[in-house]
Amino acid sequence: MTPPPADLLITGCTALTHGPRGEIVFVDDAVIAVRDGRIASLSSEATGGETGGETGSGSETAARPVAVEHIDGRGCAALPGLINCHTHTPMVALRGLAEDLPAHAWFNDWIWPVESNLTARVIELGARLACAEMIRGGVTTFADHYFAMDTVADVTAECGLRALLGQAYFTSQGPEGRAASLDFALRRRGTAGGRVTTCLAPHAPYTVDDADLAATADLARQHGLPVHIHAAENREQTDNSLARHGHTPVEALARAGLLDEGVGLLIAHATGLDTARDLPVLRRARGRVAVASAPRGYLKFGWDTTPVRALREAGIPVGLATDGAASNNTLDVWESMTLTALTQKHTERDPTWLTARQALDHATLQSACAVGLGREVGSLAEGLRADIILVDLSGPHTQPVHDLAATLVHSARSFDVRDTIVDGRVLMRDREPLTVDVPGVVRELNALLPALVDRSHGKRIQEYEG
Repeated sequence: MTPPPADLLITGCTALTHGPRGEIVFVDDAVIAVRDGRIASLSSEATGGETGGETGSGSETAARPVAVEHIDGRGCAALPGLINCHTHTPMVALRGLAEDLPAHAWFNDWIWPVESNLTARVIELGARLACAEMIRGGVTTFADHYFAMDTVADVTAECGLRALLGQAYFTSQGPEGRAASLDFALRRRGTAGGRVTTCLAPHAPYTVDDADLAATADLARQHGLPVHIHAAENREQTDNSLARHGHTPVEALARAGLLDEGVGLLIAHATGLDTARDLPVLRRARGRVAVASAPRGYLKFGWDTTPVRALREAGIPVGLATDGAASNNTLDVWESMTLTALTQKHTERDPTWLTARQALDHATLQSACAVGLGREVGSLAEGLRADIILVDLSGPHTQPVHDLAATLVHSARSFDVRDTIVDGRVLMRDREPLTVDVPGVVRELNALLPALVDRSHGKRIQEYEG
C-alpha cells in the first residue's frame, strides 16, 4: 500500500543524527519526510562516498517520498532545533539597560525596580520579540521562568514555538504565589497542540523558604509537574547559604524533597556548586535532575562557569541556555554552544575537552532531556517531533568543511540558520520569520520604553541578597 504524501520533504542536506550510544552521526544526502508533525522517515540518497565523514545506520538509499511541500536543503546541514533551557522572554524589553554592574546592584538598583513597571502589553511585546529572535537563531523550544505566563503561553501558541513554561513565585508573595504557579501549570499544560508543557517555578532557595520548597515538591509529585528553579547561581550564593543556614542551595533542594523520586528538577546556572558537597547529593537524586547553563552571562558577571565535566561524569544532563536578554543581551543559543566549548577548555585547562561533538550533544539531545522532552525532540529520528533547522554552510566563514562538527560549533553562527521548522510547520523560510511582525513589535515596544525604565518610584519586586 502506497503511504500518503508527506506534508513536508527536505532533501539534499547533511543531517545530524544520534547513534545508539548517543554519539553524533552525520547522514549525507539526507531525505527527511514529515507527516502529521513528526519525522516519518530519514534516509539517504547517497550513492557512495562520505562527504560528512560518516553515514548513519539505517540510512540506506530509498525512493524519495511524495510530498505536499518541498525544501531543497543542498548546501545545508539539518539539525534538531536548538533548545533554550532557561530564559525569561519578556526581559528582552530590558536588553542593555544595566551594564557592567555586580549582580546585587544589577538586580536591586535596576532590574527588580524596572520589573515592577511591567505591563501586560510590554510582556506580550517582549515575548513576541524574543520568539522572533529565537526563531531567527534556530531555537525551536525554550524554557521560560517568569511572570504573566498566560501571556507568554498565548504568544508561544501564536508564534508556533515549543515551550516549557513556569509562573515564577517568591515566598514574599505568600501562599497565593505558589497557588498561582500551580494554577497556571495545570491550566496550560498540553495546550497549543501539545507544544506547551508546564512546570512549577519557585524563584530560588534564597527567595523561597524551606517550607515553600517542600510544598512545591509535594505539589510536583501530586500533579506530575517538573520544577524549574535558580540555584547556586554563583559561589557567593553558596557561601552565604553555608554561613547563614549551614547548607548549600543544592542541599536545601534535597532537604525539601526536590531531588526525590517523582520530581523532575531543572536547575538554572549552578556555577556556584560546592562540588565536594553538592555532587554526591546530585548523584543520589532519585528524581530526574538537570542543569541549564548560560555561559555568556557568567562571563559578563565575572562568575565561574557551570562545571559541565563534573556534572556530565555524574550522569546529570547539562542543557544550554541564554538566561534573559537583560543580563545576556541575546537569546542566541548558537553562541551558548560555542562559548560552552571554549569556556570548558579554558576552565579544565584541557584542549581535548569539550569537543565539538560533545558541544553539539549538549545543544541537542542533552538540552531536550534537560527540559523533559528527550523522547520527543532533540534528535532527528523517525517518530520524533519534526523540530528541524537548516543551516546554510555556503558562506566564506564556513568553507571549506574538513570536520562538519567543528564547522558547526566554531565557524557557523546563528545568522547561518536559513529555515526553522516546528512540528513540521515552517516558521522561518530563507531567513524570513513568518509568524511574527518584527517591525510592528519593535515600533510599539520602543514607544513604551520611557514608562518602563522609570525608577523614580523606588519600588522593587524583591531583594537580592546573594
